[in-house]
Amino acid sequence: MLARSHIVAPPGWSRWLVPPAALSVHLAIGQVYAWSVFKPPLESSLGLSGTASALPFQVAIVMLGLSAAFGGTLVERHGPRRSMLVATVCFSSGFLVAALGAATRQYALVVAGYGLLGGIGLGIGYISPVSTLIRWFPDRPGMATGIAIMGFGGGALIASPWSAALLSAFGADAPGIARTFLVMGLTYAVFMTLGVLLVRTPPGTWQPPRAAAAPRPLVTTARVSARNALRTPQFWCLWVVLCTNVTAGIGILEKAAPMITDFFAASSAPVGTAAAAGFVSLLSLANMLGRIAWSSASDLTGRKNAYRLYLGAGALMYLLLALSGGSSKLLFIACTAVVLSFYGGGFATVPAYLKDLFGTHQVGAIHGRLLTAWSTAGILGPLIVNAIADAGKSAGRTGPALYTPSFAVMIGLLAVGFAANECVRPVHPRHHEPPDDGGRPAALEDEGVAP
Repeated sequence: MLARSHIVAPPGWSRWLVPPAALSVHLAIGQVYAWSVFKPPLESSLGLSGTASALPFQVAIVMLGLSAAFGGTLVERHGPRRSMLVATVCFSSGFLVAALGAATRQYALVVAGYGLLGGIGLGIGYISPVSTLIRWFPDRPGMATGIAIMGFGGGALIASPWSAALLSAFGADAPGIARTFLVMGLTYAVFMTLGVLLVRTPPGTWQPPRAAAAPRPLVTTARVSARNALRTPQFWCLWVVLCTNVTAGIGILEKAAPMITDFFAASSAPVGTAAAAGFVSLLSLANMLGRIAWSSASDLTGRKNAYRLYLGAGALMYLLLALSGGSSKLLFIACTAVVLSFYGGGFATVPAYLKDLFGTHQVGAIHGRLLTAWSTAGILGPLIVNAIADAGKSAGRTGPALYTPSFAVMIGLLAVGFAANECVRPVHPRHHEPPDDGGRPAALEDEGVAP
């Protein structure tokens, strides 16, 4: 039932059934983006600092990248169904272990369950459907990966109000948090299993019924192995691009609920708990929509131009946040929403960028290795924002002054990412795998990637 040979689609299978299978997994594991809803209850019930309460989230993101890097090759070898099942077991079990930790007031168990075990489920679940989707949609890879990865961004749109409602019903103390984790873990297990049963891979000779006319040729038609990809400067340039873009977005997302509360605490209309949870949901919506909108647009504009937008305009949004202070809630919400849309767009566009540069040969494994940039950013983003905010509180600062220095750091990181994106070039033919027909495919050029 789990073997790759048993999940090949029969004749007449609609490729549009595959994105829902991917969505069922990504909508579940996207809950990680709603972690900020749990921060205030954990801090008050267990006596944690803002930095300490971010630890399960940070560990989960680190494990996401590591498990994706080490599991990418296994996903390619064994197929998406088996890996999606592993993701389901790990992610759901992580909630159950975290529930035990909250019930017994052992924070280390919360970190181990949600962070370590759940993070493994995050990584395996995240990459499981990506290469399958690219093979089902060779004519529109940006759109296809955007549809699935949109679910990861939109997971918090569901999880944020749901978590708030469960905490309200069960209580925001340690037993209430434990019950909330328990209910969420069991529910996600059922939901993710639907995707495990539905996913299929295309037959080896399958082609789209009507291949869309690409406005520009691919960067290459060659095949590059995951091992050779690590030897190319293109891989490491994209690693820096993804790391800086993710750091800039995840720093806001992990701290979203307390950030907007602190930002406008001294205003005439401070932000309450319910409104802060709504803000998290709004950012999740921007994250989700950015994944499908920007990645689909990259099929037309080229991937390099798309990242020019994400990194350049993202730095401008941070500059506006730093200059405006707490003068306008509307401007604050608009700028953070745009940053989060670029954050989501960067995630959804990078698999297609990798396909353009390295081909489809082992794109899933290459993507898994690239996600170590996410692990690094999962530490950097929350650490930068939380550490600077905690230091500001110790120094007696309040309001926007708690976050303005971290905004300046993010501007610098985005500038580094922009420069790395400008350095991307087509992969040299020496890194290509020998083609099946004995001839070497020619490297092609795309307007989005300079020769």
